[in-house]
Amino acid sequence: QVQFVESGGGLVQAGGSLRLSCAASRSGFSINTIGWYRQAPGKQRELVATIGISSGGSLNYADSVKGRFTISRDNAKNTVYLQMNSLKPEDTAVYYCNARGLNYNGPTPIKYDSWGQGTQVTVSS
Repeated sequence: QVQFVESGGGLVQAGGSLRLSCAASRSGFSINTIGWYRQAPGKQRELVATIGISSGGSLNYADSVKGRFTISRDNAKNTVYLQMNSLKPEDTAVYYCNARGLNYNGPTPIKYDSWGQGTQVTVSS
């Protein structure tokens, strides 16, 4: 599976900003989409923002973060970022990096769906 190093979470006051980073090690893997999901206590994991690598960089954002969050990538560093501005208490959650694509390390390519360990974001009111 693709391995991730996530960083950038923390505690911030409402209206503040944080930047999450996710560095992916992916020898033998192609990435079709990469991005961020989040899970708040007692709630299901939900999409925050993704980049479609195989679709020319198409961006997909949850309605709740449009205009406040920006996802970007550095191909040379295999890293994806999530700039979060105007944070709200309802943004409090564990944020997970996710990548999906094909694993070429075997005799035939197979699909994979890999998750990072998550980083906590807490927004105080």
